[in-house]
Amino acid sequence: MSIEVARGFFLWCSVINIVLLLVWAALATLGRDWLYRLVSRLFRISPEQLDMLNLAGLTLYKSGVFLFNIVPCIALNLVR
Repeated sequence: MSIEVARGFFLWCSVINIVLLLVWAALATLGRDWLYRLVSRLFRISPEQLDMLNLAGLTLYKSGVFLFNIVPCIALNLVR
């Protein structure tokens, strides 16, 4: 695999993951009541616990996107 292919791969992975992160954040903020009704059918969870889980999940996912997608993309662009 060439550096150009790897650079394109990490760039598109970053874009796709950031879009997923934005959709999740929008759903967690704008669709909070709908999401709570959906999740509360399956699990006994309070709205505060759901907010905490969403915040923790968003933070972990964002950290993973930066660590595994954006940093390698930047590194490969610096190598150019």
